[in-house]
Amino acid sequence: MILLIGIFALLVPYVAADTPANCSYEEIVGEWTFSVSGGGGDNTLNCSSPGPVTYSVTVNLLYPDVAVDTVTGHKGFWTIIYNQGFEVVLNNKKYFAFSKYTQDGEKVTSICDETLPGWVHNTVGSDWACYVGQKMNKKSLPTKPQKEQMYQTDHDMIKKINAAQNSWVAGDYPEFDKMTMEQMIKKSGGRKSRVAVRPKPALATPNLKSTVANLPSHFDWRDIDGDNYVSPVRDQAACGSCYSFASMAMIEARLRIASNNTLQVVLSPQNTVSCSEYAQGCEGGFPYLIAGKYAEDFGLIEESCYPYEGKDTACKKTSCKRYYATDYKYVGGYYGACNEELMMIQLVKNGPIAVGFEVLGDFMQYKGGIYHHTGISNKFSPFEMTNHAVLVVGYGQDDKSGEKYWIVKNSWSTTWGEKGYFRIRRGTDEVAIESMALESFPIYP
Repeated sequence: MILLIGIFALLVPYVAADTPANCSYEEIVGEWTFSVSGGGGDNTLNCSSPGPVTYSVTVNLLYPDVAVDTVTGHKGFWTIIYNQGFEVVLNNKKYFAFSKYTQDGEKVTSICDETLPGWVHNTVGSDWACYVGQKMNKKSLPTKPQKEQMYQTDHDMIKKINAAQNSWVAGDYPEFDKMTMEQMIKKSGGRKSRVAVRPKPALATPNLKSTVANLPSHFDWRDIDGDNYVSPVRDQAACGSCYSFASMAMIEARLRIASNNTLQVVLSPQNTVSCSEYAQGCEGGFPYLIAGKYAEDFGLIEESCYPYEGKDTACKKTSCKRYYATDYKYVGGYYGACNEELMMIQLVKNGPIAVGFEVLGDFMQYKGGIYHHTGISNKFSPFEMTNHAVLVVGYGQDDKSGEKYWIVKNSWSTTWGEKGYFRIRRGTDEVAIESMALESFPIYP
């Protein structure tokens, strides 16, 4: 994930990590200056008030994933992290920061040519410092939050969905009508996990297609020769913590696979909700920063050590053992390089994959079948599109219709969907599910 540094002499004031920033690839690509302060710290370093600038580096971020030190010519890697920030790996260091924004009441302005104070450390994680970045000649983009209202099921919409197609079945969830729109938005990802502009799946090469042709037609990590490598379905409730549940579920499954099912831990989503500065608590976040960066920098702990509360709480110190992950990346190598074929290969080869997808109003009423967006919306509760994180555990094809699908683990309890799971159309990037997939490899504690 890459690192950028610059000639920017004054460090910006710290803003809390609940970021409504909304920045695209086009706004991030280009030449940056990052100003680094301090050094010699560890992962407890507080970057809320960076000190004097110790050195600066100028880096050019090239589309889609190459970073170049403009002084030495050294090349590295970078990736945007949805619309929230970016990470750079260059000159044996990793830099990560959220994009900057300002907020005046309900008015939010994304400042995509600057970052909030972020963290930089060497690739082995032993030498930490703070930094901020600045890019020249970019304009700020305003974003507008919506007002809160009660969610209301549209029973007429359910009838229309079921009449319009026979691929999946819509139904009523009475518990949803007890929630506000804000709670429902959190349940489906949170405002701070929205993706304004998503990439399209990369084209599959003939070699990829040939490899996929040799894969089984149906694959499910819940039943590999009778063994289940997927941890139980859980319930995130009204907290926008799906990014943490999907991250924990992926690492849990990967640990089961790596240990031949002898290590069946249940990891703590609350720990990352409460303690990770790489996410926004119950307002949202992204698996890349949790199953990848946070798991590598800080490690994950078990649920029994830090039980789930489903709300924002102060971080509590623990002495529990930690599980780490490494070699994290988007499927395909960088954000925007994923496609159906790569997902299938990585799923079979390495295990379940955390993905993001766009939650639209009709998805909330899913009861079973192979989901695709119908275009039918809830007239009572206009739903705001969010980015929901889930875990792909397998794939298949319907025997009668021939429709291809992914098998996906959700975090809305076993009473939702197909006992907590859903199937979704495969091969068409349905609601962006083939655009935003993550790979991460776990390490024992």
